Amino acid sequence: MSKFTCKKSELSSAIGNVSRAVAFKSTITALEGIKIEVEENKVCLTGYDLELGITTEISATNCEKGEFIVNSKLFAEMIRKMPDEEVTVEVDSSLATKITSNKASCSIISLPADEYPDIPEFDKEKTLSIPQSLLKNMIGQTIFAVAVTDNKPILTGELFEIENGIFNLVAIDGYRLAVRSEQTNNEEYFRFVVPAKALKEVSNLMNDEEDSVCNIITSRKHIIFDINGYSVFSRLLEGQFHNYKGSIPETSTTEVIVNTREVINALERCMLIISDKAKAPVRCNFENGTMKISCSTIIGKVNDEIEVDFSGNAIEIGFNGRYFLDALKATETDKVKFCMTGGLSAMKISPLEGDKFTFLVLPVRLKD
Repeated sequence: MSKFTCKKSELSSAIGNVSRAVAFKSTITALEGIKIEVEENKVCLTGYDLELGITTEISATNCEKGEFIVNSKLFAEMIRKMPDEEVTVEVDSSLATKITSNKASCSIISLPADEYPDIPEFDKEKTLSIPQSLLKNMIGQTIFAVAVTDNKPILTGELFEIENGIFNLVAIDGYRLAVRSEQTNNEEYFRFVVPAKALKEVSNLMNDEEDSVCNIITSRKHIIFDINGYSVFSRLLEGQFHNYKGSIPETSTTEVIVNTREVINALERCMLIISDKAKAPVRCNFENGTMKISCSTIIGKVNDEIEVDFSGNAIEIGFNGRYFLDALKATETDKVKFCMTGGLSAMKISPLEGDKFTFLVLPVRLKD
Protein backbone atom coordinates (compact mmCIF):
# COMPACT_ATOMS: atom_id res chain seq x y z
CA MET A 1 0.00 0.00 0.00
CA SER A 2 1.09 3.54 -0.73
CA LYS A 3 -0.69 6.87 -0.89
CA PHE A 4 -0.11 10.61 -1.28
CA THR A 5 -1.93 13.85 -2.10
CA CYS A 6 -0.28 16.77 -3.87
CA LYS A 7 -0.80 19.66 -6.28
CA LYS A 8 -1.50 18.52 -9.81
CA SER A 9 0.69 21.22 -11.36
CA GLU A 10 3.72 20.26 -9.27
CA LEU A 11 3.32 16.55 -9.95
CA SER A 12 2.73 17.10 -13.65
CA SER A 13 5.83 19.28 -13.97
CA ALA A 14 7.97 16.76 -12.09
CA ILE A 15 6.72 13.87 -14.24
CA GLY A 16 7.42 15.83 -17.42
CA ASN A 17 11.00 16.62 -16.48
CA VAL A 18 11.87 13.23 -14.99
CA SER A 19 10.37 11.48 -18.03
CA ARG A 20 13.14 12.95 -20.18
CA ALA A 21 15.39 10.20 -18.81
CA VAL A 22 12.85 7.40 -19.31
CA ALA A 23 13.56 4.85 -22.04
CA PHE A 24 11.19 5.35 -24.97
CA LYS A 25 11.19 1.66 -25.86
CA SER A 26 12.98 -1.00 -23.87
CA THR A 27 13.06 -4.76 -23.45
CA ILE A 28 12.96 -3.95 -19.71
CA THR A 29 9.40 -2.73 -19.10
CA ALA A 30 10.35 -1.00 -15.85
CA LEU A 31 12.65 1.40 -17.76
CA GLU A 32 9.61 2.80 -19.58
CA GLY A 33 8.25 3.91 -16.22
CA ILE A 34 8.97 6.30 -13.40
CA LYS A 35 9.91 4.98 -9.99
CA ILE A 36 7.89 6.73 -7.28
CA GLU A 37 8.91 6.60 -3.63
CA VAL A 38 6.48 8.00 -1.07
CA GLU A 39 8.10 9.20 2.13
CA GLU A 40 6.98 11.42 4.97
CA ASN A 41 5.61 14.67 3.51
CA LYS A 42 7.30 14.17 0.12
CA VAL A 43 7.33 12.10 -3.04
CA CYS A 44 10.54 11.22 -4.92
CA LEU A 45 10.37 10.58 -8.68
CA THR A 46 13.10 8.93 -10.77
CA GLY A 47 13.56 8.33 -14.49
CA TYR A 48 16.52 6.25 -15.64
CA ASP A 49 17.46 4.54 -18.92
CA LEU A 50 20.72 2.96 -17.68
CA GLU A 51 22.76 5.85 -19.13
CA LEU A 52 20.98 9.00 -17.99
CA GLY A 53 18.91 9.54 -14.86
CA ILE A 54 16.85 12.43 -13.49
CA THR A 55 15.44 12.59 -9.97
CA THR A 56 13.41 15.15 -8.05
CA GLU A 57 11.01 15.39 -5.14
CA ILE A 58 7.82 17.32 -4.42
CA SER A 59 5.96 18.03 -1.21
CA ALA A 60 2.88 15.94 -0.41
CA THR A 61 0.32 15.26 2.32
CA ASN A 62 -1.61 12.20 3.52
CA CYS A 63 1.51 10.18 2.85
CA GLU A 64 1.62 6.43 3.34
CA LYS A 65 5.15 5.21 2.69
CA GLY A 66 5.77 2.89 -0.21
CA GLU A 67 7.28 2.67 -3.68
CA PHE A 68 6.15 1.51 -7.12
CA ILE A 69 6.79 1.97 -10.85
CA VAL A 70 4.24 3.53 -13.15
CA ASN A 71 4.30 3.95 -16.94
CA SER A 72 5.54 7.50 -17.44
CA LYS A 73 3.54 8.40 -20.55
CA LEU A 74 0.24 7.04 -19.27
CA PHE A 75 0.73 8.48 -15.78
CA ALA A 76 1.60 11.90 -17.19
CA GLU A 77 -1.55 12.00 -19.33
CA MET A 78 -3.77 10.78 -16.48
CA ILE A 79 -2.50 13.45 -14.10
CA ARG A 80 -2.69 16.19 -16.73
CA LYS A 81 -6.33 15.44 -17.48
CA MET A 82 -7.51 15.43 -13.86
CA PRO A 83 -10.10 18.19 -13.26
CA ASP A 84 -8.93 19.68 -9.95
CA GLU A 85 -5.68 21.23 -8.74
CA GLU A 86 -5.30 18.58 -6.05
CA VAL A 87 -4.79 14.91 -6.86
CA THR A 88 -4.54 11.79 -4.72
CA VAL A 89 -2.60 8.72 -5.84
CA GLU A 90 -3.19 5.44 -4.03
CA VAL A 91 -1.66 2.03 -4.75
CA ASP A 92 -3.22 -1.11 -3.30
CA SER A 93 -1.67 -4.50 -2.57
CA SER A 94 -2.38 -5.74 -6.11
CA LEU A 95 -0.50 -2.70 -7.55
CA ALA A 96 -3.65 -1.09 -8.91
CA THR A 97 -2.90 2.64 -8.90
CA LYS A 98 -5.95 4.82 -8.37
CA ILE A 99 -5.79 8.52 -9.23
CA THR A 100 -8.51 10.73 -7.77
CA SER A 101 -9.26 14.41 -8.28
CA ASN A 102 -12.54 15.95 -7.13
CA LYS A 103 -15.19 13.52 -8.39
CA ALA A 104 -13.05 12.02 -11.14
CA SER A 105 -11.01 8.86 -10.70
CA CYS A 106 -9.11 6.40 -12.86
CA SER A 107 -6.93 3.37 -12.28
CA ILE A 108 -3.83 1.96 -13.95
CA ILE A 109 -1.59 -1.00 -13.16
CA SER A 110 1.84 -0.40 -11.65
CA LEU A 111 4.94 -2.56 -11.33
CA PRO A 112 6.77 -3.55 -8.15
CA ALA A 113 9.65 -1.22 -7.26
CA ASP A 114 12.18 -4.06 -7.06
CA GLU A 115 12.00 -4.42 -10.85
CA TYR A 116 13.66 -1.03 -11.23
CA PRO A 117 17.43 -1.08 -11.87
CA ASP A 118 19.70 0.13 -9.11
CA ILE A 119 20.85 3.72 -9.37
CA PRO A 120 24.66 3.78 -9.58
CA GLU A 121 26.45 4.63 -6.36
CA PHE A 122 29.68 6.56 -6.59
CA ASP A 123 32.08 8.52 -4.46
CA LYS A 124 31.84 12.29 -4.74
CA GLU A 125 35.43 13.16 -5.55
CA LYS A 126 35.20 16.75 -6.81
CA THR A 127 32.60 19.51 -6.85
CA LEU A 128 32.30 22.83 -8.63
CA SER A 129 29.61 25.47 -9.03
CA ILE A 130 28.82 27.32 -12.27
CA PRO A 131 26.14 30.01 -12.83
CA GLN A 132 23.27 28.39 -14.68
CA SER A 133 22.96 31.17 -17.23
CA LEU A 134 26.65 30.84 -18.12
CA LEU A 135 26.64 27.04 -18.43
CA LYS A 136 23.44 27.11 -20.46
CA ASN A 137 24.97 29.62 -22.85
CA MET A 138 28.22 27.64 -23.16
CA ILE A 139 26.34 24.42 -23.94
CA GLY A 140 24.12 26.22 -26.44
CA GLN A 141 27.14 27.61 -28.31
CA THR A 142 28.96 24.28 -28.61
CA ILE A 143 26.56 21.35 -28.70
CA PHE A 144 25.98 21.70 -32.45
CA ALA A 145 29.49 20.30 -33.02
CA VAL A 146 29.03 17.07 -31.04
CA ALA A 147 29.28 13.88 -33.11
CA VAL A 148 25.91 12.23 -33.73
CA THR A 149 27.34 8.83 -34.68
CA ASP A 150 29.24 6.60 -32.29
CA ASN A 151 32.17 5.76 -34.57
CA LYS A 152 34.24 7.47 -31.89
CA PRO A 153 32.08 7.32 -28.74
CA ILE A 154 34.21 9.89 -26.90
CA LEU A 155 33.17 12.53 -29.47
CA THR A 156 29.46 12.06 -28.69
CA GLY A 157 30.07 14.20 -25.60
CA GLU A 158 31.62 17.51 -24.66
CA LEU A 159 34.93 18.02 -22.91
CA PHE A 160 34.81 20.01 -19.66
CA GLU A 161 38.28 21.37 -19.01
CA ILE A 162 39.18 23.77 -16.22
CA GLU A 163 42.83 24.71 -15.95
CA ASN A 164 44.62 27.81 -14.63
CA GLY A 165 41.33 29.58 -14.01
CA ILE A 166 40.04 29.06 -17.57
CA PHE A 167 36.93 26.95 -18.25
CA ASN A 168 36.82 25.46 -21.75
CA LEU A 169 33.83 23.55 -23.10
CA VAL A 170 34.74 21.68 -26.28
CA ALA A 171 32.82 19.72 -28.92
CA ILE A 172 34.17 18.13 -32.09
CA ASP A 173 32.68 15.75 -34.65
CA GLY A 174 35.50 15.41 -37.19
CA TYR A 175 34.10 18.08 -39.53
CA ARG A 176 33.85 21.03 -37.15
CA LEU A 177 35.07 22.07 -33.75
CA ALA A 178 33.56 24.41 -31.15
CA VAL A 179 35.36 25.83 -28.13
CA ARG A 180 33.67 28.15 -25.64
CA SER A 181 35.96 29.72 -23.04
CA GLU A 182 35.28 31.63 -19.84
CA GLN A 183 37.24 32.87 -16.84
CA THR A 184 36.45 31.07 -13.60
CA ASN A 185 37.37 31.49 -9.95
CA ASN A 186 37.92 27.75 -9.63
CA GLU A 187 41.64 26.98 -9.50
CA GLU A 188 41.22 23.18 -9.36
CA TYR A 189 41.99 21.07 -12.41
CA PHE A 190 38.99 19.36 -14.05
CA ARG A 191 38.90 17.29 -17.23
CA PHE A 192 36.02 14.97 -18.10
CA VAL A 193 33.67 14.27 -21.01
CA VAL A 194 29.88 14.43 -20.55
CA PRO A 195 27.49 12.79 -23.05
CA ALA A 196 25.61 15.34 -25.14
CA LYS A 197 22.35 13.62 -24.24
CA ALA A 198 22.87 14.55 -20.59
CA LEU A 199 23.91 18.11 -21.43
CA LYS A 200 20.74 18.70 -23.44
CA GLU A 201 18.61 17.74 -20.45
CA VAL A 202 20.77 19.82 -18.11
CA SER A 203 20.29 22.80 -20.40
CA ASN A 204 16.50 22.28 -20.48
CA LEU A 205 16.34 22.40 -16.67
CA MET A 206 18.49 25.50 -16.20
CA ASN A 207 17.21 29.08 -16.10
CA ASP A 208 18.72 32.45 -17.00
CA GLU A 209 18.56 34.08 -13.58
CA GLU A 210 21.91 35.55 -12.57
CA ASP A 211 21.95 34.14 -9.02
CA SER A 212 20.96 30.58 -10.01
CA VAL A 213 23.80 28.07 -9.70
CA CYS A 214 24.38 24.59 -11.08
CA ASN A 215 26.34 22.39 -8.69
CA ILE A 216 28.40 19.68 -10.37
CA ILE A 217 29.66 16.60 -8.54
CA THR A 218 32.07 14.25 -10.29
CA SER A 219 33.66 10.90 -9.65
CA ARG A 220 35.93 8.82 -11.84
CA LYS A 221 33.05 7.40 -13.90
CA HIS A 222 29.93 9.46 -13.12
CA ILE A 223 28.67 13.02 -12.84
CA ILE A 224 25.72 14.71 -11.13
CA PHE A 225 24.24 18.10 -12.01
CA ASP A 226 22.10 19.60 -9.25
CA ILE A 227 19.72 22.13 -10.82
CA ASN A 228 16.64 23.79 -9.34
CA GLY A 229 15.61 20.81 -7.26
CA TYR A 230 16.51 18.22 -9.90
CA SER A 231 19.51 15.88 -9.99
CA VAL A 232 20.71 14.78 -13.42
CA PHE A 233 23.20 11.94 -13.28
CA SER A 234 25.11 10.29 -16.09
CA ARG A 235 28.05 8.10 -16.86
CA LEU A 236 31.11 9.95 -18.10
CA LEU A 237 32.55 8.98 -21.46
CA GLU A 238 35.84 7.13 -21.33
CA GLY A 239 38.74 7.46 -23.74
CA GLN A 240 41.20 10.01 -25.08
CA PHE A 241 39.54 13.21 -26.26
CA HIS A 242 40.96 14.79 -29.41
CA ASN A 243 43.87 17.23 -28.97
CA TYR A 244 41.70 20.17 -29.92
CA LYS A 245 44.30 22.83 -29.11
CA GLY A 246 46.64 21.37 -31.72
CA SER A 247 43.88 21.63 -34.34
CA ILE A 248 43.34 25.38 -34.00
CA PRO A 249 45.53 27.26 -36.51
CA GLU A 250 47.68 30.00 -35.03
CA THR A 251 48.29 31.91 -38.29
CA SER A 252 46.30 32.78 -41.39
CA THR A 253 46.86 34.26 -44.85
CA THR A 254 43.33 35.63 -45.26
CA GLU A 255 41.25 37.47 -42.68
CA VAL A 256 37.70 38.65 -43.27
CA ILE A 257 35.28 40.51 -40.99
CA VAL A 258 31.64 39.94 -41.91
CA ASN A 259 28.18 40.92 -40.79
CA THR A 260 26.95 37.68 -39.24
CA ARG A 261 23.28 38.10 -40.08
CA GLU A 262 23.99 38.86 -43.76
CA VAL A 263 25.99 35.66 -44.18
CA ILE A 264 23.39 33.61 -42.27
CA ASN A 265 20.64 34.93 -44.55
CA ALA A 266 22.64 34.05 -47.67
CA LEU A 267 23.38 30.55 -46.39
CA GLU A 268 19.73 29.98 -45.49
CA ARG A 269 18.79 30.82 -49.08
CA CYS A 270 21.32 28.25 -50.25
CA MET A 271 19.86 25.63 -47.92
CA LEU A 272 16.48 25.99 -49.68
CA ILE A 273 17.90 24.25 -52.76
CA ILE A 274 19.99 21.65 -50.88
CA SER A 275 18.51 18.32 -49.76
CA ASP A 276 19.48 14.67 -49.39
CA LYS A 277 18.62 14.19 -53.06
CA ALA A 278 20.18 17.47 -54.17
CA LYS A 279 23.52 17.81 -52.41
CA ALA A 280 26.06 20.49 -53.23
CA PRO A 281 28.63 22.58 -51.41
CA VAL A 282 28.27 26.28 -50.79
CA ARG A 283 31.02 28.06 -52.74
CA CYS A 284 32.59 31.17 -51.17
CA ASN A 285 34.90 33.61 -52.96
CA PHE A 286 36.74 36.26 -50.94
CA GLU A 287 38.46 39.09 -52.82
CA ASN A 288 38.48 42.87 -53.24
CA GLY A 289 36.30 43.58 -50.19
CA THR A 290 33.51 41.16 -51.14
CA MET A 291 32.31 37.70 -50.19
CA LYS A 292 30.55 35.98 -53.06
CA ILE A 293 28.33 33.06 -52.05
CA SER A 294 26.91 30.64 -54.60
CA CYS A 295 25.26 27.25 -54.75
CA SER A 296 23.85 25.19 -57.60
CA THR A 297 21.81 21.97 -57.45
CA ILE A 298 19.23 20.21 -59.63
CA ILE A 299 16.60 22.26 -57.79
CA GLY A 300 18.00 25.70 -58.58
CA LYS A 301 20.77 28.25 -58.11
CA VAL A 302 21.60 30.89 -55.50
CA ASN A 303 24.07 33.75 -55.89
CA ASP A 304 24.82 36.51 -53.41
CA GLU A 305 27.48 39.14 -52.79
CA ILE A 306 28.26 40.71 -49.41
CA GLU A 307 30.59 43.60 -48.61
CA VAL A 308 33.27 42.62 -46.07
CA ASP A 309 36.44 43.94 -44.44
CA PHE A 310 39.10 41.97 -46.26
CA SER A 311 42.85 41.54 -45.83
CA GLY A 312 45.32 39.03 -47.24
CA ASN A 313 45.12 36.65 -50.16
CA ALA A 314 42.06 36.13 -52.33
CA ILE A 315 40.60 32.69 -51.72
CA GLU A 316 37.91 30.34 -53.00
CA ILE A 317 36.63 27.77 -50.52
CA GLY A 318 33.62 25.47 -50.22
CA PHE A 319 31.62 24.27 -47.24
CA ASN A 320 28.84 21.97 -46.20
CA GLY A 321 26.14 24.62 -45.90
CA ARG A 322 24.58 23.18 -42.74
CA TYR A 323 27.91 22.98 -40.90
CA PHE A 324 28.80 26.55 -41.85
CA LEU A 325 25.34 27.81 -40.86
CA ASP A 326 25.31 26.04 -37.47
CA ALA A 327 28.62 27.63 -36.51
CA LEU A 328 27.51 31.14 -37.50
CA LYS A 329 24.23 30.86 -35.61
CA ALA A 330 26.14 29.84 -32.48
CA THR A 331 28.33 32.98 -32.51
CA GLU A 332 25.58 35.23 -31.13
CA THR A 333 27.50 38.34 -32.27
CA ASP A 334 26.75 40.98 -34.89
CA LYS A 335 30.13 40.58 -36.57
CA VAL A 336 32.68 37.77 -36.69
CA LYS A 337 36.13 37.16 -38.12
CA PHE A 338 36.98 34.43 -40.63
CA CYS A 339 40.62 33.29 -40.71
CA MET A 340 41.82 31.02 -43.54
CA THR A 341 45.08 29.66 -44.94
CA GLY A 342 43.85 28.10 -48.17
CA GLY A 343 40.92 26.42 -49.87
CA LEU A 344 41.58 23.04 -48.25
CA SER A 345 42.33 24.15 -44.69
CA ALA A 346 39.82 24.68 -41.90
CA MET A 347 38.23 28.10 -41.50
CA LYS A 348 38.45 29.60 -38.02
CA ILE A 349 35.51 31.69 -36.87
CA SER A 350 36.13 33.93 -33.86
CA PRO A 351 34.90 37.17 -32.25
CA LEU A 352 36.52 40.45 -33.32
CA GLU A 353 38.16 40.72 -29.90
CA GLY A 354 39.13 38.11 -27.33
CA ASP A 355 38.71 34.34 -27.55
CA LYS A 356 35.33 33.72 -25.96
CA PHE A 357 34.56 31.26 -28.71
CA THR A 358 36.50 29.53 -31.46
CA PHE A 359 34.77 27.54 -34.19
CA LEU A 360 36.47 25.52 -36.93
CA VAL A 361 34.67 24.33 -40.04
CA LEU A 362 36.43 21.99 -42.47
CA PRO A 363 36.02 22.85 -46.15
CA VAL A 364 34.94 20.47 -48.90
CA ARG A 365 36.87 20.00 -52.13
CA LEU A 366 35.34 22.02 -54.95
CA LYS A 367 35.05 20.81 -58.52
CA ASP A 368 35.99 23.26 -61.25
